Amino acid sequence: MIKRIKAAIKRRIPPPWLTFRHVLWLYPGDPIRVLVFLLKGWSNNSISFGERLRLIKRLYRITFNLDCPHTQSQILAVLEAIFSTSQGCIVEAGCFKGGSTAKFSIGAKMTNKRLVVFDSFQGIPDNEESHDKSIFGKHVGPFQPGSYCGALDEVQQNVQRFGEIAACEFVEGWFEDTLPGFAEKIGVIYLDVDLVSSTRTCLKFLYPLLIPGGILFSQDGHLPLVVEAFDDDAFWEHEVGCKKPPIQGLGTSALLKLVKPE
Repeated sequence: MIKRIKAAIKRRIPPPWLTFRHVLWLYPGDPIRVLVFLLKGWSNNSISFGERLRLIKRLYRITFNLDCPHTQSQILAVLEAIFSTSQGCIVEAGCFKGGSTAKFSIGAKMTNKRLVVFDSFQGIPDNEESHDKSIFGKHVGPFQPGSYCGALDEVQQNVQRFGEIAACEFVEGWFEDTLPGFAEKIGVIYLDVDLVSSTRTCLKFLYPLLIPGGILFSQDGHLPLVVEAFDDDAFWEHEVGCKKPPIQGLGTSALLKLVKPE
């Protein structure tokens, strides 16, 4: 009986090498990005090669165990921003099951920073946004209310198991209710909120708190409506209160990046 149970488990759970091969097939650019990240450890005394190697191992452990709708290359871009900024907290808006949260929490712990996580923990809110295809021509919508939901307890348990829960603060609620009361300096911002309405809310309340030289990322650069919002000069001037900054990857990449002018 025990042998049959073990055999059934092996059939349902692929071995690590097979999972790793599947990840490489889906994201062929990740190994090169990982190698570049590791090589930087030879000349960076703040985050050594050994620390980076252990970090990579933990990142893949999270990827193999949690639903992570991002590539390792994208996460490494954010982590390098976390390593490069010396001031301000880290803010994540939209965390799903906590895969990215767990990964960022490790970077926060390594640099003695605090990760503040904003999410409704109820999934995507009611909306009438019309999302059809991404900038790459792939089907993406619609984003149904309640989709991409990770309950607060579930997210915290995932971060507790795989990340550094002590580095995290969780703020539960809709962005329009929670963000206006936040007033801390921010060094790095990561948005993964899907809706253009949520993107605008996050930019309106979080970007002014970003320190000069601070970095903002959006995981939603593949969505045409989000691209339009980032490229809207009037929105930046009238809602955010500044001129539109240069935005890397706009219209060409799923991960957008902008550095706040000094």
